[in-house]
Amino acid sequence: MKRVLVTGCSSGIGLDAARRLTAEGWRVVATCRRPDDLEARRAEGMEAVHLELGDTDSVAVCVKTVLEGGPLDAVVNNAAFALPGAVEDMSRDALRAIFEVNLFGTHDLTVRLIPHFRQHGGRIVNISSVLGLVGIPWRGPYVATKFAMEGLTDVLRLEMHGTPVKVVLIEPGPITSRIRENAIPHFERWVDWQASARAGQYRDSLLKRLYQPSGKDRFELPPSAVSDRIVAALNARNPAPRYYVTAPTRISGVARRVLSSRALDWFARRG
Repeated sequence: MKRVLVTGCSSGIGLDAARRLTAEGWRVVATCRRPDDLEARRAEGMEAVHLELGDTDSVAVCVKTVLEGGPLDAVVNNAAFALPGAVEDMSRDALRAIFEVNLFGTHDLTVRLIPHFRQHGGRIVNISSVLGLVGIPWRGPYVATKFAMEGLTDVLRLEMHGTPVKVVLIEPGPITSRIRENAIPHFERWVDWQASARAGQYRDSLLKRLYQPSGKDRFELPPSAVSDRIVAALNARNPAPRYYVTAPTRISGVARRVLSSRALDWFARRG
């Protein structure tokens, strides 16, 4: 039975992937931050390990615990959070906080596993985003982390060529999840929108989207659509470098290659 580590399994993409892989016959090691989520994953028959990606010691303990439990065949780096707001309102500490989790912690976890994968073979599957391809207003910090993940993953894939380690990016677009609700505490901690030069825009736009959701995006797909790509990436003998999920991601991938910067800006401003 193959064994896979999936990060961010409290809800959304990570939870669906963990359940899907369990059903597919994988031994799933699910990471969560809260004790009640860890217990819930264990009740579903998974291994469950605490992980705070923003804490180096937590990452080290997680990797040690996972590898003591037996050989590992893959890691799915899914855990991340969003920090909405205008770029001009983001402090250095705000950017540091989101990079610590979305990029630095994910990188730390990955490189600690690579020696094991070099010896036993393994897959590294990084969950990026359509926002790793094209930026849109009010999403600057999240966009920055996903652009960085794209670049770091591309180089890692090149460097792992000729080793038994395969590296894959999965790029979802709008997916049903709790990322909006989970972003609210980060927004309230880091963004003083009332003191912003854009206070009126916050009031008319972002606050409504954050606190008064209008329903599903017309292109929104369930988390199972991402799980389909994760399963494909893990099972393929020679996985593709990238797997797009949702129409906006496919459109953005083409737009980034063929449009001028001005045209791409127009496209991005329309959301």
